[in-house]
Amino acid sequence: MMKKYLSHTLIILAFASSEAFGQKAEPLQIGSDRELFVDQYLIETLDKARVTLHHPEDRGKVLDFDKPWEGAFSAYVTIIEKDGFFRAYYRGVPTAGKDGNSAEVTCYAESTDGIHWEKPVLGIYEIEGSKDNNVILANAAPITHNFSPFLDSNPAAKPNEKFKALGGTSKSGLVAFTSADGKNWKKVQEEAVFTQGVFDSQNVSFWSEEEQVYVCYFRSWTGKGYKGFRSVSRTTSEDFIHWTDPEPMGFGNTPYEHLYTQQTSPYFRAPHIYLAIGARFMPDRKVVSDAEAEKLGVNPNYYNDCSDVILMSSRGGNHYDRQFMESFIRPGIGLQNWVSRSNYPALNVVQTGETEMSIYVNQDYAQPSAHLRRYALRLDGFASLSAGYEGGEMLTKSFIFKGEKLELNYSTSAAGEIRIELLDENGNKIPGYSMEEAQPVIGNEISREVYWNGSSDVSELSGKPIRMRVYLKDADLFAFRFH
Repeated sequence: MMKKYLSHTLIILAFASSEAFGQKAEPLQIGSDRELFVDQYLIETLDKARVTLHHPEDRGKVLDFDKPWEGAFSAYVTIIEKDGFFRAYYRGVPTAGKDGNSAEVTCYAESTDGIHWEKPVLGIYEIEGSKDNNVILANAAPITHNFSPFLDSNPAAKPNEKFKALGGTSKSGLVAFTSADGKNWKKVQEEAVFTQGVFDSQNVSFWSEEEQVYVCYFRSWTGKGYKGFRSVSRTTSEDFIHWTDPEPMGFGNTPYEHLYTQQTSPYFRAPHIYLAIGARFMPDRKVVSDAEAEKLGVNPNYYNDCSDVILMSSRGGNHYDRQFMESFIRPGIGLQNWVSRSNYPALNVVQTGETEMSIYVNQDYAQPSAHLRRYALRLDGFASLSAGYEGGEMLTKSFIFKGEKLELNYSTSAAGEIRIELLDENGNKIPGYSMEEAQPVIGNEISREVYWNGSSDVSELSGKPIRMRVYLKDADLFAFRFH
């Protein structure tokens, strides 16, 4: 196999040293960031290798929307994890009504593992004559239609404002709130902080470590008014009060689709990459018949459409990379999963095990069985660079890293392997880091250092422009970083 592979490498090297390096671009600065394969930011060429989308596994129901003030139309969930403690925020409303109606409240649940959830009795608001409830915001319409908080990682954030949130519709604009504990909230000011949008969905915000500003992604439409497609725009702020003029997000050359939610947030293991795990809405794509809907107990206005979960990414600015048009999470087995506004993902991906992360999805919308469901993936496992038994290669663009070791998150078969070769920016082999000197990486690990001639030290190349060639045989590479 190796002899065959080496002859193959010579062909690739000949190509790499000519056309691939004919026009020099400025090296990408990756520092010690973890790099994923949710986009092709670092990829120069692929030969018999591909980028593969992976699909989360259904781990079952974790939270019923079964309280009288919650109900079948509960939606727009946000998950926040800090130091192993998990918080969930979501809209509660038992009956269908106009966006921003007075019955909508914001509910709260918590967990110590992200799997088993409780609804604490908070005693903050009186609902139906009692304060024995899990409501953290009420009597605040239309803010409670889509109230979406985040934990502020801005080092300059005041201790009593570590939690921030935006909520509101086009009628109110987006109104800003802060909280010290994530339970007791107060308005930053009476008037809206941002008004240039439609907002009839979950509008999400966060502090960007990469861009050093607050970022808000919100509902907009292509075309004029409510004609065209549900889409996304973005605005930024230095103080969470004054926001820039909105910019519509671009999607490259991919076709427009209705994106009901976009759920954009920094990935916790690579915060320079924003992941958008959103809901693709298919209006008038009816799967459930009238008789079937009646049997399920679906509200008559909510089974003429269907939805699923999609994956996009961004590295800042007004552009999404939509590398995968196929569904990230398909609707589950059973007609209850094929009604309008079901399968809407919660905001944020969180770690729920040593090697596992979780994504939560709103299901059985407009039905008595409405609930939140958990889906699991390996850490970094959204997509991978992969090749089959015959083997394949990736060549990166020129980049500059900082660090002493190269770490991989990978999986191979018993017969498979990964080998890494480091090249100079012109594609020439660097003595000590060639493919022939590379130790095969075999196994299935979240973190594994790469060795050449018995050494993993790459510090002499730190700060210099290099390229990386990855050879895979029956293997997946999920992520890598220099550290």
